[in-house]
Amino acid sequence: MNNMNYSEKDLDFLLSPLAVRQSAEKIFELTKAGQTHFQYHADQFDSVVEYVVEVIRANYPSLNIPFHSRWGHFRVGEIDRVKILEAKTAEFDALEKARVKLDLVITSVLLDAGAGNVWSYKEQSTGKVFNRSEGLGVASFYLFMQGHLSDVAGRPHQATATALQKLSVKQLEEAFQVSATNPLVGVEGRLSLLQNLGKTIAQKKDLFPGGRPGGLVDYLHNRYGKKITGPQLLRAVLDGLGEIWPGRVRVAGVNLGDIWNYSKVPGGLAAFHKLSQWMTYSLMEPLMDAGFELVDVEKLTGLAEYRNGGLLIDRGLISLKDKNLAEQSHRPDSELIIEWRGLTVSLLDRIGEQVQKKLNKTPADFPLAKVLEGGTWWAGRKAAKALRADSSPPLKIESDGTVF
Repeated sequence: MNNMNYSEKDLDFLLSPLAVRQSAEKIFELTKAGQTHFQYHADQFDSVVEYVVEVIRANYPSLNIPFHSRWGHFRVGEIDRVKILEAKTAEFDALEKARVKLDLVITSVLLDAGAGNVWSYKEQSTGKVFNRSEGLGVASFYLFMQGHLSDVAGRPHQATATALQKLSVKQLEEAFQVSATNPLVGVEGRLSLLQNLGKTIAQKKDLFPGGRPGGLVDYLHNRYGKKITGPQLLRAVLDGLGEIWPGRVRVAGVNLGDIWNYSKVPGGLAAFHKLSQWMTYSLMEPLMDAGFELVDVEKLTGLAEYRNGGLLIDRGLISLKDKNLAEQSHRPDSELIIEWRGLTVSLLDRIGEQVQKKLNKTPADFPLAKVLEGGTWWAGRKAAKALRADSSPPLKIESDGTVF
């Protein structure tokens, strides 16, 4: 779809957290008015907040919580794999260290859409087995460390436009231990994202100087200096990576990414920017390590994905009007999934606000990025495990490896 009746101001809005909140709030209003596939159960709200606070206190008794990001997945199983990378880059200056970390984390996040219920990854050095997001994180870490994403002799620990474009299904499947008995959902979709990333980097030399994803560090430094807001960082991600998403809504020739046609919200477009905000949160740690100051992080939204959304269903805060729909598979562009994701964003804002109050924290000190990491994502997983042995989400999603 290509909508030409939009101005640059409209585009700025659609590529911001404001658009995500606007459509999410409207979906929440529609739900309370009985006009979506879901019912909202306000009487369960306080118990969900308490559940999240319990999980936060169990996970982080000191409340010293990092941003919800990909970096946590590189440290699963009580092994800080980031230190392995840091040992390899110890001689680099601060900006090059940040470029390398962005090379790793940008490619890793793009490989992070749901893995399915069967796939797992066995770490050769430890013998430990990981699945879902942690498995994808560890597998992508070794894909990077083994030099599969670099075409520069003697510099394996980077990602380059050329190597990304040349990456093959065989390489990806071998690196991720994919087989007939260990199938990974959406391998082709994941590969196309990395190949498209390579093409985009080669084309957008202003955003990616040096022909690497990590060139974004230089773009940010040149444009904003060492002080960047959360929305500015998100916009750089959206501008830099928008073209990699397949078959999405376009406005004035710009690929909007995680925005979907939904006639019941203003403008007929529901925005989520889930992977892009996950990416944005994941860029913050290496940027701060390199001396950048990140402000207004609280203006970003919660992530409309199946752990946060699953928490709402599994703990009874929302429910399907038609229970039979839980047995069917749903595409990301279906009204039901769009409504579930909108409710996830709007209710995460409300849950986050109450969690902040209960922990005596301000939104600036304890933004949603910390509420997600400390509590809602893990609470969603815990709630799923309590109801389903395989920890699968409460709704069945037809994933192509590019959404969630």
